[in-house]
Amino acid sequence: MSEPTLARRLASYACNLSIDDLPETVTACVRRRFVDSLACILGAYGAKPVEAAIAVATQVHQPASSVFGTDLRTTPELAAFTNGIMVRFLDYNDGYMGLEPGHPSDSIPACLALAEAEAATGSELIVAIVIAYEIQMRLQDAASLNKRGWDHVNYINVAMAAAAARLMRLDEEQAEQAINIALCAHLTMRQVRSGSLSDWKGCAAANAARNAIFAANLARHGMTGPAPVFEGDMGFFRQVTGEFGLDVERFGNRANGDFAILRSLTKTFPTNGELHTAVWAGIDLRARVADLDAIETIHIETSEFNRRVLADPEKWRPRTRETADHSLPYNVARALMDGDITLDSYAPEQIADPRAIALMSRTTVSEDPSLTRLFPRHLANRVTVKLATGEMVTCERISGPGSLETPMEDVDFERKFRRMASPHLGRLAQDAVLDFVSRLESRADYRTLFVAMRPQDDRD
Repeated sequence: MSEPTLARRLASYACNLSIDDLPETVTACVRRRFVDSLACILGAYGAKPVEAAIAVATQVHQPASSVFGTDLRTTPELAAFTNGIMVRFLDYNDGYMGLEPGHPSDSIPACLALAEAEAATGSELIVAIVIAYEIQMRLQDAASLNKRGWDHVNYINVAMAAAAARLMRLDEEQAEQAINIALCAHLTMRQVRSGSLSDWKGCAAANAARNAIFAANLARHGMTGPAPVFEGDMGFFRQVTGEFGLDVERFGNRANGDFAILRSLTKTFPTNGELHTAVWAGIDLRARVADLDAIETIHIETSEFNRRVLADPEKWRPRTRETADHSLPYNVARALMDGDITLDSYAPEQIADPRAIALMSRTTVSEDPSLTRLFPRHLANRVTVKLATGEMVTCERISGPGSLETPMEDVDFERKFRRMASPHLGRLAQDAVLDFVSRLESRADYRTLFVAMRPQDDRD
């Protein structure tokens, strides 16, 4: 008997994981990532890509899944797409760096859209979220996509198809077909994150989740997909990643407790996660450099990934927020100037600020092989400022808040949520949202969450 395909082994994992297999540390982590995602959603209300997605979703009314910030209900696919853009828009949601970077919480809004449409319980939603994290993060550990010109959201095709199959209560055969369809039919090129970045940078993950739901729905009704999608002569291994091994038996389970979600990282700044330590270094140096005009040069030493991805030519003169929040020189300049990175750091007038441009013009970036060797376990950066006097001031940060060494706690997530909520929600509505999530596993209906998340001025 031939060995099951990788798609079938992933499908089996998705279909058989139980809420009883999850220790409290994992369910608590899901609740924290859920609150974190809601904070990101609130920060995206009114954003141009979000408004475009809402306009499209408005064309398809269906009493299935809700869209945050509105009273609109639409298809699970369109709700997943629209809400997913909100989670991803600010680049403030959680992340994980294996051989490939990625944001596993990109699947949370899609799981929620399906849970609402399928009348799934909060416990079933939690299990689906854990499945999505587990599969995406294990794939990120297994093989790089960006070095071969493909985007990390291709792993969402697989992870979210498996999670969707679980929420739709598909059997293993159907779940395997959902993965086959989603992965083969919806590959995304890395151009989405190359050069000057567009609105689509924050939409590609939501689109992958949308496509995965569509694939699972087709599989539910008997559609089959190309197989074996990983191992085939024209499959994923040969065309995209090269061959890799993935021991699904060692995925998080009741016996080992080794669930990938516990290794995901969260953000204290609304910017690219790999440059957070450079921001912390810049903030530290600001306190040690009294006069920014005395800065003669700035040198950033970083990993090979950061130099290649966050300091390519377009990042030296960003013109969009999507490019600026992925620019290593820009974020260091702003940290030196402001002592912080906030949503306002990426306002058009800040991006065009002559002082920031001047600081970037005096900045150089190079790879330090010792920092590359730390990567991806540590996302380290070193910033050195040379003053006009000849004095050199250096700060190296190996990790920072939100890392595995210093994880954010419940109070930190609440603070982040309330900060993002305050322009839109009153205190009682904020309390209602946090109370809803605190007992997520016991929920049987999600309507109260969406009502509480609507801006006060928009409520009936």
